[in-house]
Amino acid sequence: MPAIDVYAPQGLLPTGSNRPLARALTEALLEAEGAPLVDPYLENTAAYVHELPADAVHTAGTDRARTVRVQVLTPPGVLDRAAQRQFVARATEIVAEVAGDPTQAGRTWVFLTEAAEGGWGIGGIAFGREEFAALRPA
Repeated sequence: MPAIDVYAPQGLLPTGSNRPLARALTEALLEAEGAPLVDPYLENTAAYVHELPADAVHTAGTDRARTVRVQVLTPPGVLDRAAQRQFVARATEIVAEVAGDPTQAGRTWVFLTEAAEGGWGIGGIAFGREEFAALRPA
């Protein structure tokens, strides 16, 4: 059950697109993990869309960059190298599709971060590989 944060300057994503963006990224990430698209995975994968003031996103070349950052935190060891490639490619496509701009792919960063073993908590439980394995359907 990963967590997703998307950071984009205001005006880059169309009004009303936060929910479809969050849903598409969640499904893409769960698919890359090999997790089923059922509860508790769908209910506990959080996706936060942060729209920042346009002048809060910078690159060395501009003070109003139209870049998007997708930051994903996963439990330890759930994404092998093929799954990392799969998700990064799909997340980039999703952002460009939602933004309605194919060139957005070249300005979309995807960061994959793993929680430390036992460094993922929900419901008062510090989850690690053992606890996550127990959640998988038999």
